[in-house]
Amino acid sequence: MLSLQDVQRIAHLARLELSAAEAEAMQAQMNSILAMVDQMSAVDTKGVEPMSHPQEVTQRLRDDVVTEPDRRDDFLALAPQAEDGLYLVPKVIE
Repeated sequence: MLSLQDVQRIAHLARLELSAAEAEAMQAQMNSILAMVDQMSAVDTKGVEPMSHPQEVTQRLRDDVVTEPDRRDDFLALAPQAEDGLYLVPKVIE
């Protein structure tokens, strides 16, 4: 379990400013989460097949078909400067 000092150190590393009351509330919440993780870790999962999703669902898939026309030349024509099919932009990093 996390001490109040642990929570304050974590808050410092995360650049969070917590009041004393907020730190105590955060300590209780984080310890609750860690207790739940401990409880879940204690469950014997031998023989349980890993699942990719908690529910038996399948994704509806659609055919991988191009539905938008190629408008590259149209968009390049709108650019202030273009060359060899590429947009030319001013240098912003020295």
